[in-house]
Amino acid sequence: MKIAIASGKGGTGKTTLSVNLATALAHEESIGLLDCDVEEPNCHLYLKPAFDATEPVGTPVPVVDQDACTGCSLCARACEFHALLALPGPPLLLPELCHACGVCAYVCPEEAISESEREIGMVGSGMVSDIYFRWGRLNIGEARSTPVIQSVKDLSAAPSLDTVIIDAPPGVACPAVEALRGADFAVLVTEPTPFGLHDLVLAVQTARQMSIPCGVVINRVGIGDKRVDEYCAAENVPVLLRIPDDRLIAEACSRGEIFAAGDASFASTLRAFASDLRTRTQERITT
Repeated sequence: MKIAIASGKGGTGKTTLSVNLATALAHEESIGLLDCDVEEPNCHLYLKPAFDATEPVGTPVPVVDQDACTGCSLCARACEFHALLALPGPPLLLPELCHACGVCAYVCPEEAISESEREIGMVGSGMVSDIYFRWGRLNIGEARSTPVIQSVKDLSAAPSLDTVIIDAPPGVACPAVEALRGADFAVLVTEPTPFGLHDLVLAVQTARQMSIPCGVVINRVGIGDKRVDEYCAAENVPVLLRIPDDRLIAEACSRGEIFAAGDASFASTLRAFASDLRTRTQERITT
C-alpha cells in the first residue's frame, strides 16, 4: 500500500504525521518512508539517519556540436520551454529551463545535438531502526525538482515493503503531482482555518483529477472553526483523523522528537488510522 501524505499548503503537519505514522507501524510491518519534499526535506531531522544524501541525480541536457551546427534555429523554435535561444550561429542553452524532452535533437537536420547528464540533486537511502528511509535534496538554484522526486520514489533496490509512506511537497504544482502519482490513497492534511480550507479545496480537486481516493486529517483541532468539516461533509470527503492542538506534541516537534515513539496511546491511534486506510484501499481495489 502506497500512502501519499500531502497538503495544499505548507506548515499543516504533513511531515510530522509521516514520521509518526511510520514509527507507529514500524514494529508491526515492513515500512518505507520516502521524503519527496526535496526542496525542503525535513524527515531526516526527526529520524536522524546515519547516512546523508550522496547518490547524484542527473537530467539529460542537449549538447550542440559547434562545427556541425548550421545555425538554422529549428531547435530553438521547437523548444516549448524556451531553453534554447536562437542566436547567430549555434543556439544558447539555458540548462535550468530544459525539461529533457529531446525534441531539439529530434528536429535537428544536421544531427548536431547530443545529450549529456547534468547533476541537479542528491538522494540517500538506508535503514533507520526498522524503517527503510529514502530522501532527496534538490541543489540550490535548480528549478525542476521532479527528476529528484522520481529518484526518491525508485524502490528497485529497496527491501520488500508492506506499506510505503510518501511525504509529498506542499501545494498542488508539478512536484506535488509527481509525488502523488501512483499512490493508492492520498491523505490530505489540513488545519481548521480559512487558509487551511482554501488550500484543502485545491488539494481535493487535484487528487480527484488524478483519480486517487483521498481523505482528510485535520491537525491542530481547536484553533479554528467548523468550515473544514462542513466542506468535507458537502463534498463527501471522509475525515479520517483529528489531531488536537496538543502542547505536548508541539514540544516534541520543537525538540526534533517523534511523539508516537514515546506515547503508546497516540501510536495506537495511528495504527488504527493505517488500518482504516488499508481497508479503504482494498475496498476500492475489489470494486
